[in-house]
Amino acid sequence: MNAELLNANIEKLPRKFVPADFTLTTWEAIEPYFKNLLERPINSRADLEQWLHDMSELEAVVSEDACWRQIKMTCDTTDKSLEEAFTYFCMEIQPKLQPYADKLNRKLYDSPFVKELDQKQFFTYLRNVKKSIELFREDNIPLQSELSVMQQQYGVISGKMTVTVDGQEYTLQQASKFLESHDRKLREEVYRKINERRAQDKDAMNDLYSQLIERRDKIAKNAGFDNYRDYRFVELGRFDYTKEDCYKFHEAVKQHVLPLVDKIYEKKRKKLGVDTLRPWDTEAEPEGVKPLNPFATGDELLDKTLKCFRELNPFFADCIAKMKQLGHLDLESRKGKAPGGYNCPLAESGAPFIFMNAAGQMHDVTTMVHEGGHAVHSFLAHHLELSAFKEYPMEIAEVASMAMELFSMDHWKAFFDNEEDLQRAKEHQLERVITIFPWIATIDKFQHWVYEHPNHTIAERTENWERILNEFTSKEIDFSGLEEYRRISWQRQLHLFEVPFYYIEYGIAQLGAIGMWMQYKQNPQKALENYMTALSFGGTKTLPELYEAAGLKFDFSPAHIKTLMEFVKSEMETL
Repeated sequence: MNAELLNANIEKLPRKFVPADFTLTTWEAIEPYFKNLLERPINSRADLEQWLHDMSELEAVVSEDACWRQIKMTCDTTDKSLEEAFTYFCMEIQPKLQPYADKLNRKLYDSPFVKELDQKQFFTYLRNVKKSIELFREDNIPLQSELSVMQQQYGVISGKMTVTVDGQEYTLQQASKFLESHDRKLREEVYRKINERRAQDKDAMNDLYSQLIERRDKIAKNAGFDNYRDYRFVELGRFDYTKEDCYKFHEAVKQHVLPLVDKIYEKKRKKLGVDTLRPWDTEAEPEGVKPLNPFATGDELLDKTLKCFRELNPFFADCIAKMKQLGHLDLESRKGKAPGGYNCPLAESGAPFIFMNAAGQMHDVTTMVHEGGHAVHSFLAHHLELSAFKEYPMEIAEVASMAMELFSMDHWKAFFDNEEDLQRAKEHQLERVITIFPWIATIDKFQHWVYEHPNHTIAERTENWERILNEFTSKEIDFSGLEEYRRISWQRQLHLFEVPFYYIEYGIAQLGAIGMWMQYKQNPQKALENYMTALSFGGTKTLPELYEAAGLKFDFSPAHIKTLMEFVKSEMETL
């Protein structure tokens, strides 16, 4: 790993093509820069390289503006002006930009000087350009703009959801803290309240999803695909695996992961001393054992994360400290804030933005170090010459975040004063590593069904959701009498609404992260070196090459999954 790259003191990219004081307000203001690129003659390799740099700068300006609009809106879904600014970009700027993007892609692809570029460095970029040219359809522009706006409605509907417990109002994220209580009656009451609140909006969610499916299917058909799944695989740049590989993954989860999940829940039931384990019991501890309380406020979460990262690798802490200095963090849950958590790369600034809904729970620590892993990835790739080089595949992006969860465990003393709590936190993390796989397989398999049958009724959707959910549900949890909640449980997964088909990546990457952790257990120094080397390539290598740089195999066959599960199981036993 080149030591020069390890500089978290990131600087905003200097502008050389777009004026330094330019702010994107209207399409008319930005269009001249696109025209310049389209009309500019390219008569040599040097001309082409300059043209690529100017285009990269323009892309960074537009991308960062769009990102800030989305960040501000998710931080406060109650402010209409923020929603309008985002909608304006989606409806008035994005649609006019797309035809230019297509023409610029064609201009690049047709240039005779492309052959003179470093083919190794430009291979993945040019492959993506070719893919974009093949997918582009003028008819899809208004549909894609509509989708950008509609998808955000999920956050608007969810952001309004609150429940009252003991006379006090809580967001659903905050209320989930009660599911760790010793009081089983209280746990059940809160579990039911959360699900009842979701059920109030089940029709709005079903209606929104139906509209999204209809438009997505139309986009795929316009582009000549049989269904949206096949279109989306190409759009997501899944050059290195197929839908059949996803099916193999689903089967491997049933075969090699579910039995482990059953054991985890059986152990949990015995520990709690209950006859049957109910869904409101899975996060609880036995009487006398206090719920883990790793931090109280967002500031405390941040301070403890910095301490943890500093011990793991000072560079990681420097990245988060830089984001703090820039005000690129919004960590605490509050009413009117969109649900979920994300790390949003900012193409010009270099330092990304972390958004999450912390409520003082163990899984908030996991979310913070997870998004911290994404942030480190953004820092490591920022030195790359072109904006397009920094667009890495999600299957490596999620290795960055999930491996960070596992690497950081050895330094969680920052969050827990006593050894017993630390052990419990590690156990909780490893249980989560395993128990998330069935849900990933469920969500992924459901999406395959949804888009293969785009004209399904709500009743058919519900029936097939239940069928798939039951395939991957542990027999150790008793859901009797909760069928109504189960029928709509897919609605809590924002990926279905906002980023279709982006979910199997978590499964593939979790396997990569476990592989990284196996390396780390043998040689921490070497593992961190491999990790940082792979991330510093951004998107300039293929997925198998990025995995290879990290010292991993790009493999999600049942045999490989079995090996990794056995490793996690043995680690859990040593705890």
